[in-house]
Amino acid sequence: MTPRLSSLNIALVVALLLSSFWLIGSSHESRRLFVALDRARAQASELQIEFERLQVDKRAQATPLRVEKLARDKLKMFDTSPARTHYVALSESGQVLSSSPAKVQEVAP
Repeated sequence: MTPRLSSLNIALVVALLLSSFWLIGSSHESRRLFVALDRARAQASELQIEFERLQVDKRAQATPLRVEKLARDKLKMFDTSPARTHYVALSESGQVLSSSPAKVQEVAP
């Protein structure tokens, strides 16, 4: 063998080894990224399920009956009725002229 052919063979072996290491590294990186993608999809699925559960809870918490009960119990609010309604008349200067309860008119059945 000639020294020229021998150095060409060594250069080709070095190129082959370098490309092999690059292929192994890129394959490993590809597997690592695929696992990360799979984990992200699983987490997205869990978050979607949690979001839907929270939406159901939100709808359950906002029912009119529950809101009314909380308004009565916690905020001490009450329904209006003609017996509790007062009309206030103000002057142009902003002074209260009169305050009178509403008149209840009974309707005969």
